[in-house]
Amino acid sequence: MKALVLLLALLLTSGMALAQDRRKHDRQQMKQEDRQRMREDMREVNRDKFGGSRPERQRQMTPQEREKLRQDIREANKNLKR
Repeated sequence: MKALVLLLALLLTSGMALAQDRRKHDRQQMKQEDRQRMREDMREVNRDKFGGSRPERQRQMTPQEREKLRQDIREANKNLKR
């Protein structure tokens, strides 16, 4: 009789442990699915934002263009001080 009660208790506790492990696995799986869904959403947003292509890199300025920009900035700063 004691053996039967012990066996029954072991079966119940092992069943609960397996159920908890399964729920933990399901939660992890949902997290992975959520992350995948979020990645897809971000790809869609970026596609809409950039018109289906990546933004082009800016070309490097020539030394003449940089000097002209410096002069324009200096001139604008002088005009601001006045």
